Amino acid sequence: MSDNKKAIKTSPQLTKIIEQVEKLTVLELADLVKALEDKFNVSAAAPVIAAASAPSDSDKEGADAQEKSEYTVVLTSAGANKIGVIKALREVNQELGLKEAKDLAEATPKELGTFKKEEAENAKKVLEKAGAQVELK
Repeated sequence: MSDNKKAIKTSPQLTKIIEQVEKLTVLELADLVKALEDKFNVSAAAPVIAAASAPSDSDKEGADAQEKSEYTVVLTSAGANKIGVIKALREVNQELGLKEAKDLAEATPKELGTFKKEEAENAKKVLEKAGAQVELK
């Protein structure tokens, strides 16, 4: 106990127990923990697992920001300039015909697809420049 940087006041009985525990081998310590768990019907690992399995919202957001490489582009509103948005939709997805692009512009909110990060940001920029409102999810 003299090795500790902080000296915790303990009763003489606890000091004696601590000194005895210090003399145990690793295997004996493992057996002691198991015996205490069985005797008192508790688990030394449960609080650690519970704390580790419940990340906070900010941890989740940070992990999503780091791991996310693809985004779903959602057209939330075509705005006042539908013709410009229709042209922008065809620019973003060249496989769309005029009728399909028009239907997409009129059926907001509508998912346009999942794209790699750079493509999604570019699609958002092109559509917003045309007057649409776009979200990346």
